[in-house]
Amino acid sequence: MKTKTIPAIVMLAAGFITCVAGIVTHMETLRFLKILLAVLVVFYVLGGIVKLIIDSNFKEMKEDTTDGEEASEEEEADGEDGQELEKPEENKAEK
Repeated sequence: MKTKTIPAIVMLAAGFITCVAGIVTHMETLRFLKILLAVLVVFYVLGGIVKLIIDSNFKEMKEDTTDGEEASEEEEADGEDGQELEKPEENKAEK
């Protein structure tokens, strides 16, 4: 699972909510910027923590499902039901 963008997404979502709240309440600019900076830093750190938790949980799940055995390249090329995936080149040659 790709989790690289989780901290940025969490931070930007919190920043957006802070911006909307600041606009609605007609907050002073300097006070708003200080609060926005604090929110962005705090939620970036929280997003990083969430990313680490998700990465560690998926690592444990992957280890549990493989039971120490790595899938070979042939197994990875197979479809979900174990059948080989058709290659587009072969389909065109048959027609």
